[in-house]
Amino acid sequence: MIRKAYKFRIYPNTSQREYFARVFGCVRFFYNKSLSDMNEIYEKTGKNENITPRRYKKDYPFLKEVDSLALCNAQLNRNKAFKAFFNHQNGFPKYKSKKYDQSYTTNNQGGVTLSDNNRYITIPKCKRLRIKMHRNFEGTIKSITISKTCDEKYYISLLVETEVNPLKESNKSIGLDLGIKDLVIDSNGKRYKNHKYLTKSMDKLAKEQRKLSHMVKGSNNRNKQRIKVARLHKRIENQRNDYLHKLSKYIIDENQIICIEDLKVKDMEHNNELARNISDASWSRFISMLIYKANWYGRVVVKVPSNYPSSQLCHVCHYQNRNVKDLSIRKWTCPKCGTVHNRDKNASINILRKGIEMLAKDGTHPDSSLMLGSVESSNEKPPLL
Repeated sequence: MIRKAYKFRIYPNTSQREYFARVFGCVRFFYNKSLSDMNEIYEKTGKNENITPRRYKKDYPFLKEVDSLALCNAQLNRNKAFKAFFNHQNGFPKYKSKKYDQSYTTNNQGGVTLSDNNRYITIPKCKRLRIKMHRNFEGTIKSITISKTCDEKYYISLLVETEVNPLKESNKSIGLDLGIKDLVIDSNGKRYKNHKYLTKSMDKLAKEQRKLSHMVKGSNNRNKQRIKVARLHKRIENQRNDYLHKLSKYIIDENQIICIEDLKVKDMEHNNELARNISDASWSRFISMLIYKANWYGRVVVKVPSNYPSSQLCHVCHYQNRNVKDLSIRKWTCPKCGTVHNRDKNASINILRKGIEMLAKDGTHPDSSLMLGSVESSNEKPPLL
């Protein structure tokens, strides 16, 4: 059994929107207030105190009007943020702002039901919501998340405990090298296009952003233009996510083992010349999609250390050419064996070899020779884009 999220568009009426606004505000208030008080207590006493919603309900009675489980989940999210900070996995927890997407999560204790052929959904402390269920699901709803995006649209995410049948085991393995010109270059020589959705929309986005900057703050026209800009950003995000989902699923379907470099994307984004292109490619999101889909379908994703010189090594004789550190070198000839290398394909083959070696050392896949045998040239084109 796994837990899988399904996201659907909802259409709340006026009273439901007002209720959601109150819950968003209460969740944001509790999160920010407790975060501030915990910091103050730590500075004074040096102790970490786990502040619960109950502490504030007497002084702030409006917290009693909303779903109590939404506040409890805000507490859990705050504690997770602190844990990630202390484990050096993330920065210090940030305060929430109503300027960005807003959301709250509540658990299903029997109060979430679907009715009228799945056209309506009932959630705690809220009447029936109109929902557009564009696909069906099977399983038990464990929790729900209501969200409002910057473009004034509402969504509900249902976390469902369900079964996913693993894919039939494959004897194929693949190494992936991520890039900017091409999003992915695999060890078989296939190239998957980077559509650069943000770059293509920059002129239109800049035009709409200039209009927004010239409007009077607080005016209705400015709010309409703000929504227009937000919808354009959302469209770019949806295009990118759609492509990444299709590409990651195709790779998962075809290969049993996927080897990929463990990129330090946040550090790479400090390069001002490449930051926008790296963000537009969305490498981190693509890698996360590969990982969770591999867990669903019985595949293996291996992260090769980022300090492994995959581009510099000749995959034939293992000679290391340090001159290839220069990113402008796209092809090079090995001075030891004379093999002519394409930089990206050579890197993906080395990533595959290194990943298989790591699995063999762990004893996960001892028959690494069979896996390495799948590295071959191919002119076959993937059935997408």
